[in-house]
Amino acid sequence: MELSKRIFDLETETAFAVLAKANKLISQGRDIINLGIGQPDFPTPINIQEAAIRAIKDGKHGYTPSNGIPELREAVAEKIFNDYNANVSPENILITPGGKPVIFISALIFGGESKEIIYPDPGFPIYRSMIKFSGAKPVPLNLEEEDNFEINLDKLKKIINDKTSLIIINNPNNPTGSFMKKDKIDELVKILEEFPQTYILSDEIYSKIIFDNLMMPSLLNYKKLFDRLIVLDGWSKTYCMTGWRLGYSIWPSKIIEHANKLCVNNHSCPTSISQYAGLEAIKGPQIELKKIVLEFQKRKEFLHHKINKLDKISCFNPGGAFYAFPNISKTGLSGEEFCSLALEDKGVALVPGTSFGNKANEFVRISFANSLENIDEAIKRISTI
Repeated sequence: MELSKRIFDLETETAFAVLAKANKLISQGRDIINLGIGQPDFPTPINIQEAAIRAIKDGKHGYTPSNGIPELREAVAEKIFNDYNANVSPENILITPGGKPVIFISALIFGGESKEIIYPDPGFPIYRSMIKFSGAKPVPLNLEEEDNFEINLDKLKKIINDKTSLIIINNPNNPTGSFMKKDKIDELVKILEEFPQTYILSDEIYSKIIFDNLMMPSLLNYKKLFDRLIVLDGWSKTYCMTGWRLGYSIWPSKIIEHANKLCVNNHSCPTSISQYAGLEAIKGPQIELKKIVLEFQKRKEFLHHKINKLDKISCFNPGGAFYAFPNISKTGLSGEEFCSLALEDKGVALVPGTSFGNKANEFVRISFANSLENIDEAIKRISTI
């Protein structure tokens, strides 16, 4: 029996392989500092934990509507209005088990032969993986260090065309930590308006982890795009709920029915307990979120300062998320070689840049979702590579 040819187009997410290897070394007694996985090291806020426990005790453990419980979708709509002064109907909101299903669903809806889908490179590896799986042609939009890894609009103009069914935008960006401000987004939207047949998936999962008190220029602020805009966001990064598997997305009215049917076929519905926890996350106090962002900013500034004092490693200043993307080319090593030495010889888990794109061979991703003490020790260790 032959397997489907499509299955061989699927790629993976190296960060999880790095995590597994780091955990294996820890189980063997090794002292490992994990700066690989993109996961906040803070506990889920206690009020959210308690909301989940209440939901269990109250018997709210059954199936829910495939698009999510109505009160959670209403709360998301209210949150969007409060954050961006944008009116979104709860009927256009889809609650999913994490953010990845949104990428999966978007690729299946807009993929297929003769289609092209643009994605950021370096970027979240699931973008390219799912584009290839869908049968569409993956078209990388190369992000360069000289542009602070922001979208180069001239490059975009050269690759977007009438075959482009979807473009994926990620701001703030994983893995680089780059952040595009409103003036840049304004110019990007002008280009998108010239291609009305192209849908947009705006991955805004790090929308609340932005530094220097800057505001998030969500594409939800651009009403002209509403009839072809999908926005991905969720609870994982913002509320330290990675393992709760809860995300949300906003869809155009003419598309959401198809997206919801894919949810029914794939996972039935999001987990009920996580949805009630997510409801408390949105409706409850936000003080912990503010503390967490301030702590990430401290770590970012500390890491950026320390890294740029090293002789052979340099790094631009991240504007959002909790990643740094240093250039290690002066070490004479590739990113994969550097990460292998860092883990095996120095006890520091990092992710090579090639995990996020073929042209990021001279970079590594460092997650600063770890304590200042561990970050300091990790930099001391890798400085001798």
